[in-house]
Amino acid sequence: MANRGEIAVRIVRALREMGIRSIAVFSDADRAALHVRLADEAEHIGPAPSVESYLRFDRILEAAKKHGAEAIHPGYGFLSENADFAAACAEAGLVFIGPSADSIRRLGSKTAARILAKQAGAPVVPGSEDPAADLGHAREVARRIGYPVLLKAAAGGGGKGVRRVNAEQELESAIRDASSEAERRRSLRQPGALGRARMLAAAAVSEDR
Repeated sequence: MANRGEIAVRIVRALREMGIRSIAVFSDADRAALHVRLADEAEHIGPAPSVESYLRFDRILEAAKKHGAEAIHPGYGFLSENADFAAACAEAGLVFIGPSADSIRRLGSKTAARILAKQAGAPVVPGSEDPAADLGHAREVARRIGYPVLLKAAAGGGGKGVRRVNAEQELESAIRDASSEAERRRSLRQPGALGRARMLAAAAVSEDR
């Protein structure tokens, strides 16, 4: 399990019920964690910061090879939506329990995912497919969709920062807040990364809609 906490515990218990050997990985901070104690085997992969442990492809793959693992379950978060990690598992002869690297890449972009869904005939709520780069463009998109709208950074938000905008006078501050959060989260994952976040808008689905 390339993860920790509740999800790792659930995976261990499921594997035990299936009669499959489990191998946990852990950082310095998780030596005594429940998932480590429950697993059949465990391997230390680095210091407490996740960028030095749970996000290290090389250490996780090395642990899998050392313990003779056949598959890696990424849980959620961390590397679960990382196409490069899924590809690295395949190259190492390990089954990545999750989508293919190609699927992750294709669906990693909100705009690309929306276009794919429409091409497949899946119903989608009204929204933008081209991220708005400035306030004027965002206003045009929101007016076309109709308020209330949900505002989200096109990239860099890490799944956080969706803003509900009920009226046009709220739009500018919502863009500013969502952009700041996206840039802050992106800088944490990629130190030194700069650039203003672009915005996506979609209709807010409520009972009266």
